[in-house]
Amino acid sequence: MAIWRCTVCGYVFDGAEAPDKCPKCGAPKEKFEEIAGEAAELIERSRHTNDLHMKLTTFLRKVEWVSESGIEDNLDPGCLAIFKKAKEQAAELRQMIKAELQTHMKKGKWG
Repeated sequence: MAIWRCTVCGYVFDGAEAPDKCPKCGAPKEKFEEIAGEAAELIERSRHTNDLHMKLTTFLRKVEWVSESGIEDNLDPGCLAIFKKAKEQAAELRQMIKAELQTHMKKGKWG
């Protein structure tokens, strides 16, 4: 199995050969280049971590939603402080993940 990248839009495809046309932009097969060697290994290694980042982002968004409910409930100052802190830290971590994933894309750790 090889990894192919559309040179027009960046779409990454796994297969024995490139697709007849790009599923994303419609570019012809000739516009695909095979990604091999260390670059392909880097993509394979990073797929797991990138998936974990995406799952963590989903969980952190849920922490924000739960925290918003706790803030609205406002039972007492101690609870309010915990919910506010959880919401702030979850939002900060989500932004950090976005920045990290952007770095992965720039370094070819995506596909």
